[in-house]
Amino acid sequence: MNGFDLIAQCLKAEGVTWMGCFPANPLIESVAKVGIRPIVFRQERGAINAVDGYARTIRNQPGIYASQHGPGVENSFGGIAQAYGEAVPMIYFPLGSGLSAYDVKPNFSAIRNYANITKEALSIDRPDRVTMQVQRAFHAVKHGRPGPVVVEMHRDVCGQEVPSHAMDYQPTKAFRYAPSLGDVKDAIKALLGARRPVIWAGQGVLYADATNQLKEFAELTQIPVITTMEGKSNFPDAHPLALGSENKTAPKNVYKWLGQSDVVLAIGSGLTRTSFGLDIPNGKILIHSTVSGEDLNKDYTVDIGLIGDAKLTLEMLIEQVKAEIGESGRATDQPLLDEIAKGKAEWLKEWEPLLNANESPINPYRVINEINKAVDHENTILTHDAGHPRDQIMPFYNATSPRGYIGWGKTTHLGYGIPLMIGAKIADPSKFCMNFMGDLAFGHTGLDIETAVRAEVPITTVVINNFTMGGYDKSMPTAMERFGAGNQGGNYADVAKALGAEGMRVEKPEGIGPALKAAQEANSEGKVCVVEIITHQETHFSQYPDLLEKN
Repeated sequence: MNGFDLIAQCLKAEGVTWMGCFPANPLIESVAKVGIRPIVFRQERGAINAVDGYARTIRNQPGIYASQHGPGVENSFGGIAQAYGEAVPMIYFPLGSGLSAYDVKPNFSAIRNYANITKEALSIDRPDRVTMQVQRAFHAVKHGRPGPVVVEMHRDVCGQEVPSHAMDYQPTKAFRYAPSLGDVKDAIKALLGARRPVIWAGQGVLYADATNQLKEFAELTQIPVITTMEGKSNFPDAHPLALGSENKTAPKNVYKWLGQSDVVLAIGSGLTRTSFGLDIPNGKILIHSTVSGEDLNKDYTVDIGLIGDAKLTLEMLIEQVKAEIGESGRATDQPLLDEIAKGKAEWLKEWEPLLNANESPINPYRVINEINKAVDHENTILTHDAGHPRDQIMPFYNATSPRGYIGWGKTTHLGYGIPLMIGAKIADPSKFCMNFMGDLAFGHTGLDIETAVRAEVPITTVVINNFTMGGYDKSMPTAMERFGAGNQGGNYADVAKALGAEGMRVEKPEGIGPALKAAQEANSEGKVCVVEIITHQETHFSQYPDLLEKN
């Protein structure tokens, strides 16, 4: 058995069922021979984004991706960088240039160039090291801060027969760890003694399968919850203690509580500052629970650090709360719940004119309102795309169940949403999977609608088409006015039809709901669907920066 075939056997032993890829790479044929489905995308980034979406939706299984050497490795850089920034577990198996060429410039070396955007950059440089390197990759991707791992496969090495003594492979196990009891006690003392505490819940809560524990802890302590952009859906948006998700836009309650809080418990979050999110204001006691110790004191000065798995940490926090104040925790804080409900109602009333706008071209907030009305939230997975679609839908979409929304934005590659939903649908075929994107984003990955058709992965793409790059008329007015820079056109419903999908074009507000229902029916029949909605540019956003000032 040669190295490629042995890697395929290792992947099979790890429970891998499919692999995103772009030829040519001998591993594609090898995985097919052992029953692992290779899905070829229209370009490398699409395949990477799809295994990204799969890894975020499935439980405890990294995404697997392979490409050719040279241009394949070069073209993959952006997608892997995105996964690194968003903390997504995946393993990338690029073909290498060969031992005689990998260190000769200008040949592109995966391990050298990917070292700063992966957890590990490994190379198979001897046939007897195949299983060892694959095992190292799976161990790395299952422990610590999630992220991608690269394993470079040189053809002149992996094409050789593997010695019999080096063929044994044991699937990896995930080992969890918890913070010290003393730190947990300190955290509970600070939270129970706080005047205005708040929980900041990140994507790590989803990875740890700790959504039930988060809900129990919030209810026991009567502490309201803000979810991060990547963490949206780890706490139900309709819960009485839910404040909403923080993006650079957010519900008004998020700004208010961030400004007024005196103690913040961040759990399942790396607490990385980003221009696409809100900063936690200074002057607060900060309790930081993270699976990776290197996150502590990275961007914020931390008062209490809790290093460990989010689920184990929450279980310890719950146990300590009960030890301190009793099994039932605090009594329902009705004035607090009333304050949250009142703040949410006033905020939605403020936005009602845009959410119910009747003009044509259509207001994008009307589209979001119609989406909320049309979908079964418990059985839907939705994601945004970069730019205005993200900033408009994040505050208003109601995520009700874990992994029902895939949030992202630390790096903002346009077009991410289409392949992300392909991966999510593969992970959970029972769900209605829909991405919400702008027309410019469709131009980046729209051809992977054909991939969804060919692979029989029925997703829905909603394209809000305003024929321009949102907001750029303010940042480059001369270029826009004199040369039309940033403007574009097209009929994306017709493009979808040409690619084998269902395509619908909506120009009036009353047509949105029926089109979304038709898309759901088409998906249930195995058809991919694109709903193009003609909108106007909207530059009003749910932002209240003055409330971040402590009062």
